[in-house]
Amino acid sequence: MEHETLRSILILLAVAMVVVVALRRLHLPAVLAYLFTGLLVGPHVLGWIADSSEIRNLAEFGVVFLLFTLGLEFSLPRLIVMRKAVFVLGGAQVVFTTLGTAAIAWLFDARIPVAIVLGGAFAMSSTAIVVKQLSEQTELGLQHGRLAVAVLLFQDLAVVPFLILIPALAHGSGTAIAGDMAWAFFKGLLVFVAILGFGRWVLRPAFHQIASARSAELFTIAALLVTLVAAWSTAEMGLSLALGAFLAGMMLAETEFRHQVEADIRPFRDILLGLFFITVGMLLNPHAVLLHWWLLLLAVALLLIFKTVLITLLSHVLGADRAASLRTGLVLAQGGEFGFALLALGLSANVLRASVAEFGLAVIVVSMIVSPLLIRANHALAARIFPDNVADERDRLQHDIGEHQVHS
Repeated sequence: MEHETLRSILILLAVAMVVVVALRRLHLPAVLAYLFTGLLVGPHVLGWIADSSEIRNLAEFGVVFLLFTLGLEFSLPRLIVMRKAVFVLGGAQVVFTTLGTAAIAWLFDARIPVAIVLGGAFAMSSTAIVVKQLSEQTELGLQHGRLAVAVLLFQDLAVVPFLILIPALAHGSGTAIAGDMAWAFFKGLLVFVAILGFGRWVLRPAFHQIASARSAELFTIAALLVTLVAAWSTAEMGLSLALGAFLAGMMLAETEFRHQVEADIRPFRDILLGLFFITVGMLLNPHAVLLHWWLLLLAVALLLIFKTVLITLLSHVLGADRAASLRTGLVLAQGGEFGFALLALGLSANVLRASVAEFGLAVIVVSMIVSPLLIRANHALAARIFPDNVADERDRLQHDIGEHQVHS
């Protein structure tokens, strides 16, 4: 039908506007409003909008722009300082969550390949929800916010080995896995060095020339171009779109234009990110949920509790205080958008049956629906469980800023 995509987007915008206003009056996060909008108008409830690849592809750029703006907050020196949290905490979280979830699935009579795919899918957390919610709560700069971002960065990297492993599980050919993973690592390193060099020797002088033209439109076009070219580059190398966008943002973070770039990108990011959450809500099939509601609730509860406890313990072992460790666990307890990709690949590779993939999808989506409430309550829960250990880091940061302003 002519203009079908435009019609779908108009419906989404109109319904989202009404739902966001209603839920914000109830003091609920906007993310929940977007998820509920997708569920309401999607193919499984009112059926106003079919599952469209055009809309899903457009919505994916919301995550791309989100990771780009996140990269603007993390320059290369800061990432180097965070390397222990990224690789040790992030790596341990992905490995132990995968193995633990796979073991639970195996106890429920799942075959080992099926258990591994489910374990990998449930190991991922939602970068989109975590970063957006923590940003709204001004908690990205706090200890649990920094740890959460470090883990999310490693999860983005960990998707690549899983994308190689799952087809190998289907064909039973494990001999070439090590070589494929080594090649993927080399490609990732090559892209990282290329974007690093491009940012240092090309982006800074290029943006100086663009700024000298004194054209707001030109500056916005340049920011969009840099984001999309970096995302395209990593996607062409078999990595994720979001990873390239993050690296590009990290390179621009070392220039004096970072705040202007962020201001120009933010409107595109917020609109497309809302569309992304809507498409996630469209994936949930309430009929399948009602059919096995008790098993679904059990699986969601196990996922949230398991990841919270595991990440809390790992964060504390790495030196975070108990309250910050618990807050990190609560923030990262949900499933994530990359889990959808792993389940879809497992289904297409005939590792998973359709019913298992649909159930896994429902678990991730429901955990994502619950997640904004958990993230909002992370300070209150930590204060209740560890009342003697909760340090008001926000006050300390404000004090440090005040001292800096006095002495500057």
